[in-house]
Amino acid sequence: MHLVLDAEEAGALALHHDRESLRRACERVMDEERATLRAGGVFGGLNEGFWARVRAVLEVLPGLKTRRAINATGVVLHTNLGRAPWPAEAAHAVANAAGVSMVEVDRASGKRGRRESAVSDLLVRVTGAEAGIAVNNNAAALLLAVAALARGRKAVVARRELVEIGGSYRMPEVVAAAGAEMVAIGTTNRVHLSDYEQAIADPEVACVLKVHPSNFSIEGFTGEPPLEELSALCRSRGLPLAYDLGSGVLVGAEWPALAGEPTVADALARGCDIVTFSGDKLLGGPQAGLIVGAKPLVERLRRDMLTRCLRLDKAMLAALEAVLSIHALGPDAAVRRIPALARLSLTAEELRPRAEALAAALDGRAFGWSARAVTCESRVGSGASPTAGVPSWGVQLAASDASGEQMAAHLRSLEPPIFARVQDDGLLLDLRTLGEQDLVELQALLLA
Repeated sequence: MHLVLDAEEAGALALHHDRESLRRACERVMDEERATLRAGGVFGGLNEGFWARVRAVLEVLPGLKTRRAINATGVVLHTNLGRAPWPAEAAHAVANAAGVSMVEVDRASGKRGRRESAVSDLLVRVTGAEAGIAVNNNAAALLLAVAALARGRKAVVARRELVEIGGSYRMPEVVAAAGAEMVAIGTTNRVHLSDYEQAIADPEVACVLKVHPSNFSIEGFTGEPPLEELSALCRSRGLPLAYDLGSGVLVGAEWPALAGEPTVADALARGCDIVTFSGDKLLGGPQAGLIVGAKPLVERLRRDMLTRCLRLDKAMLAALEAVLSIHALGPDAAVRRIPALARLSLTAEELRPRAEALAAALDGRAFGWSARAVTCESRVGSGASPTAGVPSWGVQLAASDASGEQMAAHLRSLEPPIFARVQDDGLLLDLRTLGEQDLVELQALLLA
């Protein structure tokens, strides 16, 4: 790659395109040449045909609005910046599946197979559930669960869990869209087991729904029955208990950043029949809604006509399979190889030397701005642990001739754009959300 980028033709293209876009275009064409070699063809070298293909890629890629950015905001799962950054294995899996790929075919027999069988098997392996299925996001997972379990009947939900996730996505509307009637019980702050017992005495009730209020917290005089007691009550009446965890924790429950976030394993162990959670949050992968639980109920969801409407495409299936495969290697591998988990696991003391080194490199050299290492607070993001700040270190940039907003706008104009946060009329670069390569590239961009 260094030889390619040092070629005379690359130098000419670099006059009109940033180095990262040029590198990606060259990488794309080199991947095509490797495929040709594997098929028995011949590599023609860095000839005019090679560079014509690079130019063709550059006609499209740099103009795309959905493109790479550097996240220095301190919000690890930043919804506006694509939530969880993918591990390299997921990106490679998507590239590998982009062409012809085995999506719904059994390799041994050559006959049609089940679309998400690999993902389903991995969900069982990493969660310990009897069965699993994936759809296109967690909102879809919850919609499918309610529809398959309670369509034409009633679903019981505690009033303290009637959340609005965003974009007018509210629990009452979800239940209605699923074709069920919602029965709200309890009050804003408290719900008792007797409230559930009274509600499910109605023979029209088909399921009980629990929803983790992930983007807000209620404090003070509050209360709800233990999950074990609620699941026992549901089981005694033959009703399924579905629990929407929102983010859903597989790894890192002991970290201060995730205190109070329910884990998938705990929800299943305490008697929930269906558990739903997100793929692009604390799992650390692509957008997906993951459903695990009792096999007869999961199969019921799988057969529902909504499942086809909400299914994942081949690229997201490939990315999700890669991320779940990493989780299957164990917690240590997940924390080491999945960026979102790696960044959430870092302590403030681990980030401090990085912040001090970046501040020393930038101070007085980046456009005349001053830079100093400071303590700060990161956030998990995407509704997880909404009130908990995560101790971190960052670099505070300040300038006598520019406001924090002006500096932020300037960093967003770079390529790739850098997103930071305005603080104390300056600009803060939070080191928690910067991967190693991001940090190197950010420093180079500011010093250029």
